[in-house]
Amino acid sequence: MRWIVFDYGEVISKRTAALPELAEVLGADSVAFESAYWAHREAYDRGMPDREYWSAVAGKELDEPTSAQLTKIDTTGWLVTEQSTLELITDLKAAGHGLALLSNAPSAFGRLVEVEAWSRQFEHLIFSGDLRMAKPDPEMWAELLDRLGARPRDCVFFDDRQVNIDGAAAAGIDAQLWVSAAKAREHLTAVGIL
Repeated sequence: MRWIVFDYGEVISKRTAALPELAEVLGADSVAFESAYWAHREAYDRGMPDREYWSAVAGKELDEPTSAQLTKIDTTGWLVTEQSTLELITDLKAAGHGLALLSNAPSAFGRLVEVEAWSRQFEHLIFSGDLRMAKPDPEMWAELLDRLGARPRDCVFFDDRQVNIDGAAAAGIDAQLWVSAAKAREHLTAVGIL
């Protein structure tokens, strides 16, 4: 079986538009907020608890209700999907290929994705926050292949970040930098998947 593995952020989803609203909740300057949001994101994706993450972003200890409010705004902001990518996923599923999601994302976000209608097309949904490791760690590719019961050559992986493509390629996976669903279709057709 061939497995097609997708990253989530800016591949299946559009880039979040929630950052100004998050900054507003904290009464923070939007530029400073965005810098802090991304500065601590890798730790969050690797399993940092929600409240600890938002306190780090805010630069002060936040209470649980504020953390929960920020988490809800943040996770909802990342749920806006790219229709062309969803159509590609549907076509791959109809063609009988295995689908997996491998995302650097906090656990809270993973729980939301699991109930999205489109995610039911995936046999595996893997979130870094649940594993406390993240792409491009070599252990992530080993975990992916173990869960799929697959060899590296059985997988095609799409991600929008070159560092993750490099990590997957080092593991022997056909790793393709995401440009668009149309470009992904071209590659999948060229290798005989579509």
